[in-house]
Amino acid sequence: MAKCDVCGNYYDKAFTVRMGDEEHTFDSFECAIHALAPECAHCGCRVVGHGVEEDGTVYCCANCAKQVGVTALRDRV
Repeated sequence: MAKCDVCGNYYDKAFTVRMGDEEHTFDSFECAIHALAPECAHCGCRVVGHGVEEDGTVYCCANCAKQVGVTALRDRV
């Protein structure tokens, strides 16, 4: 059994995610999201979908980007 990097739970169905040169072990997608998903630069929620990005800054949606003055992004074109 492997130990989750986030919650410390030992679980027989744990999985490993590799990002670049780093390897992480999790017992659930919830823990993986908590550890690896980027946070919206405006509201702080975890961006689980595509989100939007401007100059390396990630937002969960165009509205959050607009709230901080980034007006060129759109959720749908």
